[in-house]
Parts: sequence; structure tokens; C-alpha cells
Amino acid sequence: MLHAVVVGDGETPHRAALHATWPDWFADLAFVVAADAGAIAADALGLSVDLVVGDGDSLGDKGLARLRAAGIEIRLSPGEKDESDTELGILACLDRRPDRITILGGFGGPRLDHTLANISLLAMPELQAVDVRMLDDRTRVRLMQAADITVTLTLSGRVGDLVSLLPLGDRADGITTAGLAYPLLGEPLLVGRARGLSNVRSAPDAEVRLERGRLLVIETPATL
Repeated sequence: MLHAVVVGDGETPHRAALHATWPDWFADLAFVVAADAGAIAADALGLSVDLVVGDGDSLGDKGLARLRAAGIEIRLSPGEKDESDTELGILACLDRRPDRITILGGFGGPRLDHTLANISLLAMPELQAVDVRMLDDRTRVRLMQAADITVTLTLSGRVGDLVSLLPLGDRADGITTAGLAYPLLGEPLLVGRARGLSNVRSAPDAEVRLERGRLLVIETPATL
């Protein structure tokens, strides 16, 4: 299994906090892409960066020069572009055909629009066959997508942790859960309603099945 990590320029936790909340976040890591100043965050996390992408505006000339001196590959893009730096990081990971991508630094920071845009990247068509997780030490987000075939996601974690199920799009249909305190039995969740918010894991291994649509699965430790 090839596991790639994209480090964005949002808030990133301490490495010990990530280990404590999501013990497997680092497993089988083979490739690290930094999106612009995500290179600084990656260094703070003790990650060895293989590639830096983006327009370089947050790193500046001195930061870019330091990275080049360290022998790190840099792919600079124009400042005026259609893709965000994080999106470019994901696309660079896909060149390696990974089985799993973890996105760090996708939340927080001063701009809510960046956070929302990063979450929407989970719906990139190119990611449909990849296990993609966006996380920090407080939150893990995954996207389930189903069209003609029912898909199943197993959630391993701590009893009492929160699990929110939010449709991405008009609705998500045929949702069945196991190991959650408030079960769904082949039911829909609709945009504009908060029914899927704050479910509670009642077993170490919970399960979510989806027949049609897109469903964000958001996990939060009960300690928060």
C-alpha cells in the first residue's frame, strides 16, 4: 500500500497530538507533498518533504531558496491559476498512484473559504478509488461516494467518540449504520437538515453503508 501525505498551509497540530488521536495516521507513509508554506508545517511535524507545489507566495524567495538548497523538488505555479495549492498537492500525489492520501493542514487558518474548499476537494473524481482522509488532532473527515454499487466504510476508534454524517449534494440515500448509538436503517439524509449530526460510537468498530449519493463522515474525539 502506498500512502502519500499532503501538508497544506492551515493549522497543523503537534505530532504527538496526532499520534494520540489517530494512531495509524503515519502508517506506511511513502511520499510527502507540501503545498507552499505547508513545507514549514511538515518540518514542524518531523516529515521529510519530497515535493513542494504551489505558487510559492507564502514561502517567499528565501524560503524557496532554503528548500532548493536542501535538494527538495519544487514545482512552481503561476499566482493566477484555477487550482488551489492543496489541490495541486493532491494531483501530485496521484502521479504516484497511491492507495491512501492523508491531508494535513486543511482546516483552520484565517479563511473559512479555504477550509470549505479543501473539504470539497474530497469529491475530486480522481479520488474515487483512493482512501482519502483529511485530519488534524480534533477531526477526521472522509467522503463516501456511491452510484450503482453500495459502499461500506468501517470506522475504527473509541467508544463514545462522535460521528457526524452529512450529505454532500442534494441528499444521500440508503444509509445504514452499525455500532452507532442512533442507527439509520436504509434511510436518507437531506441537505438543509441536521439529522446526521453528533451520532455516538457505541462499539470500537462502527460501520456506515451508503447506496447512493455523497456522504461526509466526520469523526471527533469525545474529549472535545
